[in-house]
Amino acid sequence: MDSASHETRSLSVVVPLYQERENVEPLLARVHEGLESYEDPWELILIDDGSRDGTGQALMELGRRYGAHVRVLCFRRNFGQTAAMQAGFDAARGRLIATLDGDLQNDPADIPRLVDELLARDLDLLQGWRRERQDALLLRKVPSRIANSLIAWVTGVRLHDYGCSLKVYRAEVVREIRLFGEMHRFIPVWIAGVTAPERIGETDVRHQARTHGQSKYGLSRTFRVLLDLLVAFFFLRFGARPGHFFGAIGLSFGLLGGLMMGWLAWVKFGLEQDIGDRPMLFVAILLLVASIQFLTTGVLAEIMTRTLFASGERTDHCISAQTDPDNAGWKQRR
Repeated sequence: MDSASHETRSLSVVVPLYQERENVEPLLARVHEGLESYEDPWELILIDDGSRDGTGQALMELGRRYGAHVRVLCFRRNFGQTAAMQAGFDAARGRLIATLDGDLQNDPADIPRLVDELLARDLDLLQGWRRERQDALLLRKVPSRIANSLIAWVTGVRLHDYGCSLKVYRAEVVREIRLFGEMHRFIPVWIAGVTAPERIGETDVRHQARTHGQSKYGLSRTFRVLLDLLVAFFFLRFGARPGHFFGAIGLSFGLLGGLMMGWLAWVKFGLEQDIGDRPMLFVAILLLVASIQFLTTGVLAEIMTRTLFASGERTDHCISAQTDPDNAGWKQRR
């Protein structure tokens, strides 16, 4: 295989971790075992999301032991999985990027197969599908299925398992999006905003029960997903034109309030009836005031959007340490 092919298949594996001290050593062992047959250059980027149980220290120690292809980024405090994944994407040097959770429920041995399938199907994102998911039915499976169906219905991106962290991306595509808040759950949706939906696929992956540590997810996640879904829908449909979103609501309220006021004016001057104590008068005034507020909000949102696009600059989360970033190398099968 020539050097150009090696470069095309160069791989960065991004793994965010939080409070996963017991999983650090088996995680690194399984990643190296799973990628032992990978013939192209690869690196492992581990992000400690402000853990307080010694996860960061364990990552640094084992990273030095395995070699320069293992790079460790440590947040000064907990910023969340989305920020950790974005930091990993920013640090990745491979033409392809794979992500997986640090809880050992994803199998790193699936990554080479996903890479081959991504390239064979000419996709920009290949999403894992945990068809045989090893989680509690009521606490994890049922809420996940409801959330997946709702996301697919609202966004139009039809996937079975948005929550699976095992994914493979083309780096040039994933770098066109910026993750914030808790939007890591909607990465396929954001990707669909910069590439054709038919270039997003899914495939079966293995899933294993958690053996160490505790899950960071619960039923409360369902409510956050609903709120994040609303934000995702707004940014996908109106991210570049927020004035249309707020303006449509403002014009609707203004039209309804104007019709009410017109009717009341006819009642007042045409029928010569008193309208001062009619509830419709107060509702009409409320709608007109709300209309003005929504319209002005839309104008301000348009100004802010254009300012953001014009600046082209963002600031991201601080990183306090990493293992020999200047000497970071690649791992390659000999």
